Amino acid sequence: VQFVESGGGLVQPGGSLRLSCVASGFTFSNYAMSWYRQAPGKERELVASISRGGGSTKYGDSVKGRFTISRDNAKNAVYLQMNSLKPEDTAVYFCNAFRNFLATAPLYSWGQGTQVTVSS
Repeated sequence: VQFVESGGGLVQPGGSLRLSCVASGFTFSNYAMSWYRQAPGKERELVASISRGGGSTKYGDSVKGRFTISRDNAKNAVYLQMNSLKPEDTAVYFCNAFRNFLATAPLYSWGQGTQVTVSS
């Protein structure tokens, strides 16, 4: 199983980024997918989740109204559109598969993640 996250970078406050995660090694369409992030010295936290069919989504309180999660099961990919970025969004962003939309235990080991830095 492999997760390859990409799309991170340095962006000014108020800017936007679109993260991508391409998964392999399992039946992608059978599982919910989530984005998590981890800032230096902090616990990994949930950013957004999407059900296996894409019909249901949920977001962490700090990103509601600014971030949008989506998926393309034909491409084994999940995306995170991030708008109105704030310095506190600075973190390494990871994706993983979950047994269902409400599960909190990831099914697989975490990938390398992609660094997002919001700074002027």
